[in-house]
Amino acid sequence: MLEHLQLKPTVPPRTVVIGSGGFVGGAILRELADRAMPALGLTRKEADLLAPGGGNAIAGHLKPGDSVVFVSAIAPAKTVTQLMDNLRMAETACRAFATVMPGHLLYISSDAIYADDANPVTESSHAAPTTTHGMMHAARELMFKTAVTCPFAALRPTLIYGARDPHSGYGPNRFRRQAAKGEPISIFGEGEERRDHVLVDDVARLAALILLHKSYGALNAVTGVSTAFHDIAGMVAAQSPGGKVVLLPRPGPRAHLLHRFFDITGCLKAFPDFRYVRLADGIADVHKQTVGQS
Repeated sequence: MLEHLQLKPTVPPRTVVIGSGGFVGGAILRELADRAMPALGLTRKEADLLAPGGGNAIAGHLKPGDSVVFVSAIAPAKTVTQLMDNLRMAETACRAFATVMPGHLLYISSDAIYADDANPVTESSHAAPTTTHGMMHAARELMFKTAVTCPFAALRPTLIYGARDPHSGYGPNRFRRQAAKGEPISIFGEGEERRDHVLVDDVARLAALILLHKSYGALNAVTGVSTAFHDIAGMVAAQSPGGKVVLLPRPGPRAHLLHRFFDITGCLKAFPDFRYVRLADGIADVHKQTVGQS
């Protein structure tokens, strides 16, 4: 669960976003700018976390008491090499924090840390990752929690979509790109699997709220509404004239995790006034932002 050290929102003197060149980090940096919250973005150019001296490079940009958002990652971490590289990146950051301790640390994690059979998922659900990606995030959370003495929060988004997403993972992002190219939107089997999807802007808004309240603990960034991929494909097709959905044979057995549902009570308690963007509205907004792009 998430707890607040500051019940009244208070703007931190400065927030450093490590990994601001990425999809999620960039969205967080833009959200902070929109709120006039002083921020510094660090990309690989300013601090390469896998290069010798990377920890010193980060420490050189930090001031004692800075709020820090760590979102830098090789994602998704599908291989053992990527897993280990991600852990080395976190180790580099921990060395930097040992030199200059932040006043508050927020780590952008993932719901992949939870066991597959955790339904409905809450922030107190058992962490038992079944993928290298989930293992990476679970290990990083523990590393940061152990390494810092400042308040630490982990924000755990589910599947993220948005206009600037570079990955084209199965779901809204891939479907949008297929439709933009005039291709049929392809789904596997009947597309019956149900997943929760969260707009990247909502993840950024939650990050800003956590910073403003100097919150600690864990919070899932999830809407609480799980939608079948067939229905998601239909939402995307509706935005594109002539868009159609085709069913493809599954390349392998049906996914072990057929459905995933979340209980968002924790978010409602932490931020009673926060409301997620509905999936249909988010897909429509992303379409407006990307029309004419492939």
